[in-house]
Amino acid sequence: MAPWIRILVLALAMVACLFPASVESMVRHYKFNVELKNITRLCSTKPIVTINGKFPGPTIVAREDDTVLIKVVNHVTYNLSIHWHGVRQLRTGWADGPAYITQCPIQPGNQYVYNFTLTGQRGTLWWHAHILWLRATVHGALVILPKRGVPYPFPKPDKEEIVILGEWWKSDTEDVINEALKSGLAPNVSDSHTINGHPGQALNCPSQGYTLSVRPGKTYMLRIISAALNEELFFKIAGHQLTVVEVDATYVKPFKTDTILITPGQTTNVLLTTHKGAGKYMVAASPFMDAPIAVDNTTATATLYYLGTQTTVSTTLIAPPPQNATPVATNFTNALRSLNSKEYPASVPLKIDHNLLFTISLGINPCPTCSGGSRVVADINNITFVMPSVALLNAHFFNINGVFTDDFPAKPPKPYNYTGAQLTNFQTMKGTRLYRLAYNSTVQLVLQDTGMIAPENHPLHLHGFNFFQVGRGIGNFDPKKDAKKFNLFDPVERNTIGVPSGGWTAIRFRADNPGKPSLFP
Repeated sequence: MAPWIRILVLALAMVACLFPASVESMVRHYKFNVELKNITRLCSTKPIVTINGKFPGPTIVAREDDTVLIKVVNHVTYNLSIHWHGVRQLRTGWADGPAYITQCPIQPGNQYVYNFTLTGQRGTLWWHAHILWLRATVHGALVILPKRGVPYPFPKPDKEEIVILGEWWKSDTEDVINEALKSGLAPNVSDSHTINGHPGQALNCPSQGYTLSVRPGKTYMLRIISAALNEELFFKIAGHQLTVVEVDATYVKPFKTDTILITPGQTTNVLLTTHKGAGKYMVAASPFMDAPIAVDNTTATATLYYLGTQTTVSTTLIAPPPQNATPVATNFTNALRSLNSKEYPASVPLKIDHNLLFTISLGINPCPTCSGGSRVVADINNITFVMPSVALLNAHFFNINGVFTDDFPAKPPKPYNYTGAQLTNFQTMKGTRLYRLAYNSTVQLVLQDTGMIAPENHPLHLHGFNFFQVGRGIGNFDPKKDAKKFNLFDPVERNTIGVPSGGWTAIRFRADNPGKPSLFP
């Protein structure tokens, strides 16, 4: 070998040693064609919006620190955008996806390339449409594998499976939400829940549900995703316990349970050991609601099938928890703890720069065009969000005036007994109002449910950030008493939280992702 070739080889080897991440990381390319497809469920057929004709949509697989490019081509008549739920989007806020927040939607016949890097994240996330109710059918899994050579902090499973929970309406979902806007009332509840797009056995409609085929004596990791729009769900498998190892792409201290609770937008990874020799076992997803709110009370079913079992063998059934099984839900939520190991520490902010209290309520505003003359609306701190016609991130970056104001209140304008006797005036203020945070400042945010019209549980997602749930409780948050009980050692870290009905949840995070409009119900 010539001397100059030896020098070149040595130089290249040194570069590879100095920059191993750049050598290992990849650019992953995906193409999403947004298109209509006829789907039959519950003995009726309707066209739905899909990605590449799939329901649920295709799974994106990448490794930590990979860059992902997804070309989305819109072939339908709806405006559309895609949100990559849980991805931090460090310095790529324009790729986050919520329409009119970080981007203008992709118009019919147009296309857009999402480009982001999965920095410092590994685990199960998901993606979904982020405009109107298109996410009811436009959603799928996003799996981030650890870097090559980095093991899971638990026994490696023999196989991994995606399990997506959702809701199904016989009617067109855009008609459902449009009818609600026209009437001023809440949208109709779904006709069924689903497991990987299938409701399972339904009344007066023979239906073949999803089947998860397994081999005896193996360990499977189920990547469970809730793509439901409205309802928290219980999930369980007859005759089997589940070991929870991760939520929202963050590792947790493993614990065993026979029932998990999952809020819309959340993900939960569990280990399933197939300790039975043979058989068929029912898988069930059912609603949790401990408030006087209308829900879809159907149970979606699937089958855990041991390969080699005769088809004539009866399926072992299981009864889902009661719809209002608050103790079951609370026990699961309280069991979640961050792993807080040397490799995966729980860096909970201890000194707080911003102390916020956000009340979550329902209100009633005048609506001359509504059939009843009024409209039920949601609000935070008595402010109902008005969707802008210019994306907030565009307005911020290009200094466009008149799109939003930065005077969102840090606490309710008029404090009252939030979970007790309610105010008689249900009307809310309206506006596109933001609360600004300085870069790297620390935030404590208490999310307080109220009894305005009716108490209910609320799923809330923080775009661009993970946070630590340091406390939760029932009733009104008491800053003197309740703050003393906060878990600041190993609280669960996640990106989506459920605020309990008639109660509160306290979260902490560091504002280290500039340009990210963040909180979405």
